[in-house]
Amino acid sequence: MEDLVIRDADVVDGSGGPSYRADVVVDGGRIVAIVQEAAAAGCQRPTAVRELDAEGLVLSPGFIDMHAHSDLALLRDPDHSAKAAQGVTLEVLGQDGLSYAPVDDRTLAEVRQAIAGWNGYGDDIDFDWRSVGEYLDRLDRGIAVNAAYLIPQGTVRALAVGWADRPATPQELDRMRQSVADGMEQGAMGLSSGLTYTPGMYAEDAELTELCRVVASYGGYYCPHHRSYGAGALAAYAEMVELTRRAGCPLHLAHATLNFGENEGRAPELLALLDTALDAGADLTLDTYPYTPGCTTLAALLPSWANEGGPEETLRRLADPATAERIRHDLEVTGSDGCHGVPVDWETVEISGTGDPALAEYVGRTVRASAALRGESPWTTARRLLLEDRLAPTVLQHVGHEENVRAIMRHRVHTGGSDGILQGTKPHPRAYGTFPHYLGRYVRELGVLSLEECVAHLTGRPAARLRLPDRGLVRAGYRADLVLFDPATVAAGSTYDAPRTPPTGIPYVLVDGRFVMDDGRRTDVLAGRAVRRTPV
Repeated sequence: MEDLVIRDADVVDGSGGPSYRADVVVDGGRIVAIVQEAAAAGCQRPTAVRELDAEGLVLSPGFIDMHAHSDLALLRDPDHSAKAAQGVTLEVLGQDGLSYAPVDDRTLAEVRQAIAGWNGYGDDIDFDWRSVGEYLDRLDRGIAVNAAYLIPQGTVRALAVGWADRPATPQELDRMRQSVADGMEQGAMGLSSGLTYTPGMYAEDAELTELCRVVASYGGYYCPHHRSYGAGALAAYAEMVELTRRAGCPLHLAHATLNFGENEGRAPELLALLDTALDAGADLTLDTYPYTPGCTTLAALLPSWANEGGPEETLRRLADPATAERIRHDLEVTGSDGCHGVPVDWETVEISGTGDPALAEYVGRTVRASAALRGESPWTTARRLLLEDRLAPTVLQHVGHEENVRAIMRHRVHTGGSDGILQGTKPHPRAYGTFPHYLGRYVRELGVLSLEECVAHLTGRPAARLRLPDRGLVRAGYRADLVLFDPATVAAGSTYDAPRTPPTGIPYVLVDGRFVMDDGRRTDVLAGRAVRRTPV
């Protein structure tokens, strides 16, 4: 007898096609049969060890988070309800050019400090890996949901070149090419960059093109956080389209938004640029989250020259009054490259978390508001916080535009990605709410997408980008990574005031045919594993 039959479900299969009513049979971690209502009429219905009545529920493939920052969270927190409760069954890690493999001891220590605001310092983690393959093997010991990995270009550059702002030598470029090739052979899906984050942003286009050629030779894709989402954002998008065209590499644009005042209402220009590339044959996709604020670290806003040499050099420069004044001028007057070429408005920068709990008083206030309480300038407050918390503070940047968000999510190559940073006292609600927010707010309430379209954006389309032959659709023979949700009640519970509130209307989630959410409760199942690149 089979393991499970999900009876009388409204199946939205991830293809974008119309829904249908069916019984879906699961056994051995896979979908083994789909008996549609018409075919079942007058026939004996399938039976199983467990029979789940799905009347009134939609059954869809599990959601794929194309932009996740759970690189340490999956190891630290076996529960991982932040994603499991949303119906996420696969996360793509290694984003924005900075993560924890491939590394040596020096680079690992530097990266841990550089992105402590994303993931914490990791003092509770046994970093018993150095290569991409070893990290994926670590995930294979059992995690809440499945995970794929992108090789982080900034980490690769730190390993070969260090944190210096200079071109790579031929020997260093060869070492980077080899690191990328090794990571792809070990199962990575592609390469990510964070081109407003050091040291990845120090790479010139020619260097990135060479690395993308290696990625393309293995059938992978390039996922850049490109050089600006503010001033010159459209040119930065065009740069990535042209770079990957020259490299012959598929392109996936990370959190593809347009922010700051100069980009209000400019989504049609971006979409026209992408449509032109697609019509010319580009292999191109993108992801977004359905919120207007962004989230990053406070240190990321600094000019790139202030971060040259690594985190300790950044702290040294901040501690020097004359150098700190140069940093302030770049931030507040010129517009630093770390802040996308736009002079910072401290009223839009809200502290969302600190590494040191003793600094929690800053959390939930803008830098300007905290400065006013202390009778000092915003830069004085920001500088002190960076020094006392050793670059760990995370921030929300309230710089987005709702009309841009809606326009971009309608696009034919759009996918969903939370960009969810789970660290901090008040993290961005997207970390706990992206996928139910798409379904509740943008499908049911606003009608921006139909239910079938939205599910395809969150399942079948990302699976196609990842070249997964047996995930992302409800099909016989496919992996039973599935979610059941109530289309009438599904909604994000997370808010800016209570960002860790779980969603509603998602009672059941299966990973590899096993319930990780059962009747709205997290089980102790750890069915997730590393999902490796399918060889060309």
